[in-house]
Amino acid sequence: MFLRKLCYLSIVIAFIGCIGNPAWAKSRVYWIAAEEVQWDYAPSFPINPMSGNEFTEEQRVFVEQGIGRRYLKAVYKEYTEGFGAVKQRGPEEEHLGILGPIIRAAVGDRIVVHFKNNTRFPASIHPHGVLYTKAHEGAAHSHAAGDNHKPDGVVAPGGEYTYTWDVPERAGPGPNDPSSIAWIYHSHVDEPADTNAGLIGPIIITKRGSENGDRIPSDVDREFISLFTVFDENASLYRDVNLAACSGSCDPEDESFQESNLMHGINGLVYSNNQGYVMQKGQRVRWYIMGMGTEVDLHTPHWHGATLLHNGNRLDVTEVLPAATKTLDMRPDVQGVWMYHCHVNDHISAGMMSTYTVE
Repeated sequence: MFLRKLCYLSIVIAFIGCIGNPAWAKSRVYWIAAEEVQWDYAPSFPINPMSGNEFTEEQRVFVEQGIGRRYLKAVYKEYTEGFGAVKQRGPEEEHLGILGPIIRAAVGDRIVVHFKNNTRFPASIHPHGVLYTKAHEGAAHSHAAGDNHKPDGVVAPGGEYTYTWDVPERAGPGPNDPSSIAWIYHSHVDEPADTNAGLIGPIIITKRGSENGDRIPSDVDREFISLFTVFDENASLYRDVNLAACSGSCDPEDESFQESNLMHGINGLVYSNNQGYVMQKGQRVRWYIMGMGTEVDLHTPHWHGATLLHNGNRLDVTEVLPAATKTLDMRPDVQGVWMYHCHVNDHISAGMMSTYTVE
């Protein structure tokens, strides 16, 4: 009788274990480093690709005056296992620009991120949406007990840390969402300075059963991610470094100089310097829109030549606030090179515009 009960108990425990860790769940493992780069917001200079002409005097405020268009920044880069080599992006990821690698998972998975900080400042990875403990939050914060400042997952220059995040149902698409949604991840040591430096990227979570082996949603043909933000180089981690390298008129107290350091871009590129927004007529295209920044970062992305669906609503303009995301679906039906831009007037003038191509 005792042995029978023990056997029955073992079976129950094993069954519960299978429920808690189903066979189809995966550990999605990433090797990501923060790296310093010399970033060019407008590599086409002196030509503005949108007009095909040279930049106007008004536009040169942001690409030539002051420090110009090149700044030292920090970005997330994906590596092969063990930080062996930087992974090269394929054509489908060309549009990502300054964004870090796409972290993908499906509901029920576990995300494991091995992080290495190759910059001169402390850095971290803080995820939105997914489930994590305090040790894997990636944010410096105070604890009530003694109010001791404890950096949980904050990594010193040259250091490494492994984050583990779970993907429960509340991290995935809701009842009104399509088969996948986007979240943001970013450094959260000095959040404003970290994100203005460039440490930001996307997480895409797919509904269980709606993904392929790479956790890409199986009901879409193309995915595009766009971060609409004003990178404020006056507030970047690298402000003083970039000031020291400035050879022009660079008075940090001068309002005109401060204005020249406000880079209004999509994925860190201005005046249609983005590449890779290319799709085929009739394809099922999913757009993930992200925001970041300050009170000026209310953005209204507008697609010429097409309409999209957001939670069942038809539109061609949407809105996004800092750290918010939107997922929209498009079926492009007219060939051409179409304008894609923020509809806030000041942001258009400052370069928050690009194009997408329907072939």
